[in-house]
Amino acid sequence: MSSTSTTAAGRAAVPGRLAAPAPGTRILRSGNRPGEAVVRVLLRLAAFLSVAITVGIVLSLLGPALDFFSEVSVVEFLTGTRWTPRFADASYGVLPLVTATAWTTLIAIAVAVPFGLGSAIYLSEYAPDRVRRILKPVLELLAGVPTVVFGYFALTWFAPTVLQRFLSLEVGPFSILSAGAVMGVMIIPTVASLSEDAMSAVPNALRQGSAALGANRMQTSLRVVFPAAFSGIVAAIVLGISRAVGETMIVTIAGGQLVQMVSSPLQQGATMTTFIANAALGDSRVGSLEYNTLFAVGLLLFFLTLIVNLVAIQLVRRFRQEY
Repeated sequence: MSSTSTTAAGRAAVPGRLAAPAPGTRILRSGNRPGEAVVRVLLRLAAFLSVAITVGIVLSLLGPALDFFSEVSVVEFLTGTRWTPRFADASYGVLPLVTATAWTTLIAIAVAVPFGLGSAIYLSEYAPDRVRRILKPVLELLAGVPTVVFGYFALTWFAPTVLQRFLSLEVGPFSILSAGAVMGVMIIPTVASLSEDAMSAVPNALRQGSAALGANRMQTSLRVVFPAAFSGIVAAIVLGISRAVGETMIVTIAGGQLVQMVSSPLQQGATMTTFIANAALGDSRVGSLEYNTLFAVGLLLFFLTLIVNLVAIQLVRRFRQEY
């Protein structure tokens, strides 16, 4: 046997080393595989689709909104405290709608975050596998309930039974507190499910190392697992905030239709989405100033949500940990 063949045989026998391909074997590179170019184009289109949709939404809002701001100053729109676009002495200060939206969002997050994170910690760190396989799908079913059902639940049971009878609060059938609290219940599955996924993705080696140092399960959950999954938890909370800001039916049914500066959650008030839902019933002439107010409020709502998401992206990038 020649020295060349002996060397080749020796190389082929080394564990973990791939043998050289036989002479005449055709090697398919990634660029020469059938359908590779088509798949690459489809994936690229899918990646840019969300960007194109976002740009389309902005463009659809921008035209009528610019027509609105050609007649109403931006300063009056953003700082005015009176919103009466349908009256003879019309005023276009959007602050009453913004304050009602802020109140309902804060109340919803105050309800959803503690209960959602508590559920996530239990499902990730305490619940046995059998219990987790049962409870998590049941919890996620709550996210499939139509929001109009939550709205009537807040109007017909939560406000009169919980707020008025049990808590003895001086609220009417419509209130920001009722709408915000029930909206928080609606958001709980979103926060809980995404947070639990983030916590379950934390390697078990961190839990075992914490236990080896003498930490109990609660200390491990709060001081090891929770910080390690913080970026995913922030993303879950931001998604909940975005849902709360854009929610329509619950605040329309349970929050009330009165447009006013909201200084207390016991008051009723119309949010930005409430105004859009009520004004978009078809009684505004297309192209009129009243019609264009819908797009101005919608554009403001879009930018508020965008700001929240940009802040969240910075937080996620800052606290993201890779394992």
